[in-house]
Amino acid sequence: MENKYDIVIVGGGTSGCACAYMSAKLGFKTLLVEKNNFLGGLMTGGLVVPVMKSSVSNLNCDYYKKLIETAKKYNAQITYQDGNDGWFNPELLKIVLDDILSTNEIRKNLDILFESNIEQVQHDNRNIKKIIINSNLISLCVESKYFVDATGSGEFSILANCDLICDTNTNQQNSLRFILGNVDINRFCDFILEVDKDRDITNTNRNDINNNESLELHFTTASTWDSTKKWALDYYLKKAVQEKILIESDRSYFQIFSVAKGDNQVAFNCPRINNYKYEPYKSSNELINARKAIYRIFNFTKKYFPGFEGAIITNIASITGVREQNRIKTRYIYTKDDLLNSKKFKTPVLRANYSIDVHSDKKNGSILQKTADYELPIESLMSYNYENLFVIGKILGADFLSHSALRVQKSCMSMGEGVAKFIKENS
Repeated sequence: MENKYDIVIVGGGTSGCACAYMSAKLGFKTLLVEKNNFLGGLMTGGLVVPVMKSSVSNLNCDYYKKLIETAKKYNAQITYQDGNDGWFNPELLKIVLDDILSTNEIRKNLDILFESNIEQVQHDNRNIKKIIINSNLISLCVESKYFVDATGSGEFSILANCDLICDTNTNQQNSLRFILGNVDINRFCDFILEVDKDRDITNTNRNDINNNESLELHFTTASTWDSTKKWALDYYLKKAVQEKILIESDRSYFQIFSVAKGDNQVAFNCPRINNYKYEPYKSSNELINARKAIYRIFNFTKKYFPGFEGAIITNIASITGVREQNRIKTRYIYTKDDLLNSKKFKTPVLRANYSIDVHSDKKNGSILQKTADYELPIESLMSYNYENLFVIGKILGADFLSHSALRVQKSCMSMGEGVAKFIKENS
């Protein structure tokens, strides 16, 4: 293996894969370092699907289009009735991502190291020169012109002693997602459409299928303990708490939806768990409690939801669904006002309109605020401490509230692609 590269990307998740794809496509000798034995990060190991719907203006969307194209080839994607084409099968997506990064055009310029971690970062003033990678008990010294931190938690930047943004004591809650199989989705959709008439909360293509049997049945529904909306499912959740099948915190957030090309599978965006950023013992206990909550929710659905009587737990996420962990200080710190005022920038890397979206551990503490289209500048992905380090995905340089809108997967993909194109244009 060649140990000198143009670009080294640490983290093969949502933004890292996009950056690796575009870097290699543009002719850069690229290395992608991933700690797991698969690509995709939260999209695959975290079961964080579907991609949240967000309008884009054809700015750094080439990778996303390639993802859709390849997922269709593996029968791993559907387009929802609202036009969102980002509904993927998370297990098949692991194969899809391997395929995208293994084509002759890409692989000739791309090396991938799985099950590898960065042990050491060596720098000279404001430039990172070398890193030491531990891969299957073998240490490798790697040089590169540019480095990209796509770790999701900023662990590479922290190892390099980069400054962090510390602007709030508020934390986004995490989730530990799971999937149930052997569910009669037809029966459940009939039930949920009857009990919940709010199509902003509960919707499905059930009626479309009556006219076109070739369509795949899909649905989404939700409930929270916030009183901003009337949640039809909360009646059943409260009743289960009274009967001691659930506990009160299980009501805090309950969201379920069908799985693309996953017959009789239902994905859960819950339970929510507390985010203890700097307290690893508490965080570990939260994961134990989350798996207990999963089993409670599993038993709840079997008792209260028609179609779930024979359900089985088929998958519990191997990666915690962290919405916000560390944000790295960059040359420009993007703000809520920038977002809400749709501020324009000389070199934007993305355009989107996903809402400000804060998941709180307090009743009525969550925020979901719609926005107009907004841009993010490349300077919010350029390290404040180093000239040749970029940070992409959830660790971008933004304040807490604007981050809650920018962290979604479509935007993270555009960040990764945008950095690769920026380096090409300025190298």
